[in-house]
Amino acid sequence: MPGHRRQASIELLEFMRVVKENGCESGASPPVHTPPSYDFILVAKEITDQENEAFKKQVAFIEALKRKNLKITKIIDDDIVFYGIQAPIEIFDKYRYLLKVSDACNWSCEQQDTIPLSTRIRIVHFILNNTCTDTGEHLRGLMKKKVFDAKFCLHEKKIQKELTKSWARWSALFQGQPITAVRNYFGEKVALYYLWLGWYTCLLIPAAVIGLIVFLYGLAFFNTSPLIKEVCESDAVMCPLCDKRCKVWQLSDTCDYAKVSLLFDNEGTVAFAMFMAIWATLFLEFWKRHRASFVCEWKVFDWSEEEEELILEIVNDGECEPKEYKHSYLRSTLVLILVTLMMLLILGLAHALVVFRVLATVLLVESPSEFLRDHSNTAAVILGALLHFFTISIMTHVNRKVALKLCEIEETRSFAATESSFTVKMFTFQFFTYFSSLFYVAFFLGRINGHPGGYVRIAGKWRLEECHPSGCLTDLFIQMAIIMVLKQTVSNVFEFAGPWFCRWFKRRKTKFQRRCGHCYRKEGSNAEDVANLCDNCKLKDLLCNYRLNDVDSFSLFDEFLEMVIQFSFTTIFVAAFPLAPLLALMNNIIEIRLDAIKMVRLERRMVPKKTNDIGVWTGVLEAIGVLAVIANGLVIGVSSDFIPRLVYRYHYGPCASGNVTGVDCMAGYINNTLSIVHVDDQSIHSEFLPNQMMTHSGVNVTSCSYKDYRSNEDFSLTQQYWLILAVRFAFVILFEHVVVICKFIAAWFVPSAPMQVKNDRLHDKLRRLKEELRSSKV
Repeated sequence: MPGHRRQASIELLEFMRVVKENGCESGASPPVHTPPSYDFILVAKEITDQENEAFKKQVAFIEALKRKNLKITKIIDDDIVFYGIQAPIEIFDKYRYLLKVSDACNWSCEQQDTIPLSTRIRIVHFILNNTCTDTGEHLRGLMKKKVFDAKFCLHEKKIQKELTKSWARWSALFQGQPITAVRNYFGEKVALYYLWLGWYTCLLIPAAVIGLIVFLYGLAFFNTSPLIKEVCESDAVMCPLCDKRCKVWQLSDTCDYAKVSLLFDNEGTVAFAMFMAIWATLFLEFWKRHRASFVCEWKVFDWSEEEEELILEIVNDGECEPKEYKHSYLRSTLVLILVTLMMLLILGLAHALVVFRVLATVLLVESPSEFLRDHSNTAAVILGALLHFFTISIMTHVNRKVALKLCEIEETRSFAATESSFTVKMFTFQFFTYFSSLFYVAFFLGRINGHPGGYVRIAGKWRLEECHPSGCLTDLFIQMAIIMVLKQTVSNVFEFAGPWFCRWFKRRKTKFQRRCGHCYRKEGSNAEDVANLCDNCKLKDLLCNYRLNDVDSFSLFDEFLEMVIQFSFTTIFVAAFPLAPLLALMNNIIEIRLDAIKMVRLERRMVPKKTNDIGVWTGVLEAIGVLAVIANGLVIGVSSDFIPRLVYRYHYGPCASGNVTGVDCMAGYINNTLSIVHVDDQSIHSEFLPNQMMTHSGVNVTSCSYKDYRSNEDFSLTQQYWLILAVRFAFVILFEHVVVICKFIAAWFVPSAPMQVKNDRLHDKLRRLKEELRSSKV
């Protein structure tokens, strides 16, 4: 164009300016519909050599689209070619008719008004993905071969500005979400994600408040607790925690750690764990009600994604053959074997982390730094958590590739089935990647390491690590805090900074001229004026959208996966980390706006997808809720000191006789949990070197203590150990049964859909049946 750097030649095919579409109600006048400028855009590099193989494939694919009566506009800008694609109204008439006669998709928004742009985009996107050339090549394969560079739908400037003003900005951090506007622009699938995320964030508020109260309860009493006082004033000499360089140590040295441990290992933790198990059930049940209100309003309550795909296949090709349901025992067996091998690999990495922590402890003990030697156990836990986070980052990419390959082996029938299968596999791999190490710390650490004279060793050389001196829950708390904080912080930084930096870099690379004044005024006007922008401003819109970051079918999946993993952290080990709901709440307040800004302003427009639920994620969340009951019951019953303290109070302590006047019922509890080993015992001569049995002040000791219920003579387990073990299992069974019963009652008490929604659907169905009867008589 004259006066501009960029020269653009536009080869126009005549567009229909005004078309008419039939209304759904009898007697309704046909509404006037003005099509947008383009339904979809294909981008390719300009190839001047017509003998080039890529050029021929470009032409072949465009011709295949034209044979389906799609309108194609070719726009050339320097070395980039844009193909603007617009579908004729006949395609949408066919789609609407098939919806009307379908079993599950008949009563939808497309039957009430004109076909919305989100539906146009979805239909054209399906046609593009399922159109093949005469040689059988599809768009996906052509893009892999770089025949086409990109495909995307255009942002609508007016709606984009409205969403930015009301939603996609940091100043709207504590405002509500315009869910219906999001649905109209991005489709039901994206809208339901934000609806679910907003609901989850809202219900995190009571969980965060109660978790904070439990934490403050421990904080208020940890200085005055008789157990802390007993630890801080103890003169017990503890056995070395490792071989060679580790020396005996004073139990009183762990005074500060014991105070920290009591912050999340107290009586309030039990009640909070029960509350969170019931909270998870109520959250899901109330979510179903919340969702039902919106999907009923959007007329997609009975929507079937598989039937939608069937309709789109007919719209794309009237002579298509059905993709029949198939099941192969051979493929299923192969997938099962590969999934098992993948799980073994992930568990192997968890074992590698255990070995790393053992070796790290040995190396830190031998460090010249006195600080590292004194805190070798804590430092090893922190280093193990950091390595675990690094492993998670790598395995996330590996898990995705493996899950995709397994879905290819399965040969699922439809995209909906493929998506569900991929979701289950990917979440399973990610869950084990995140939690396998945490399960080891929660239930195995310090319980399989043996005792003096019988320590368990790796390769017969290195002693298996013990719990933190202040208790086993401290290790779990440290690991969870590091992983959760790092995951949320690093994830949010990269999630926002990545797209922002890419957009900034592309804008620096390409200089855009301003929109002309005539078109600038049209930008906020109606669709007809926007479709009639000048050629230069149309080109600028195409370039602006092309320079945005790409999105694909995994973009929304990644957001869901991130939040469901966070939900797992918030519920499964909440007994060891009562501040998890508070951290999740603070993260989600930011996450909602971050995702909104990213989708509206930093990324290309996501292809609108229609659905009526969050899909297989509902089943995943229900499974997490059940696992949360089991895990929290085991953490309290097996990992914490809640049960040993309870048994001591009522069976071994000063109050066991019934005389409780002026007596501290927990007096002597710390000493009761310790067993003693003597240096002159022949069975431990090979365990501890003489220099290890010398205190830091240079005093040789003749005995040392370790935390266990064993005989001081032959290391056999005492009667108290078996009593505590029996009470532990009884508590776990009682806890889980009580919570499960409460969950069932809560699920039964809360209907899955409000009565108003059911009545509205009843009236809608009655009205439609009467209309059909009247129209048939006519």
